[in-house]
Amino acid sequence: MDLKEIQALIKFVSTTGVDEVEITRKDFKLSIKKNAVQVTTVAPAAFPQQIALPAAPSASAVAAAPATPAAAAAAKADNLITIKSPMVGTFYRSSDPDTPAFVNVGDEVKSGKVVCIIEAMKLFNEIESEVSGRIVKVLVENATPVEYDQPLFLVEPA
Repeated sequence: MDLKEIQALIKFVSTTGVDEVEITRKDFKLSIKKNAVQVTTVAPAAFPQQIALPAAPSASAVAAAPATPAAAAAAKADNLITIKSPMVGTFYRSSDPDTPAFVNVGDEVKSGKVVCIIEAMKLFNEIESEVSGRIVKVLVENATPVEYDQPLFLVEPA
């Protein structure tokens, strides 16, 4: 395949609705992609969804609208406190694989109680709760990387 044929293929892809063309021959492979943008959206189920409401609804409209489970969950989630990662590293729920997790869903925690360990640069850092309450959700899987300020736990304050 010569340069003019490749230019013709590029022009074909740019002027038509085709997003990708791939040609394979025994001595080469050609792939032309248009608008190859990859978007990844992560929306953890633990965070409340924002619901757009019309401005100043009338009293009859509010009375006629039944309470949805999502709205109830959002109201309940408003009082939750998030324990966030203070550093980049690897999240561990226990000190070693044979011991139970520091905290589980439903456990009561007090300020200063160790909730997890984050390994950073071969150092194991104990992460302590800054609030007292009940663990509602663990947001990170064991032995996975975490970023600075990434939510780790949701706590219902006591």
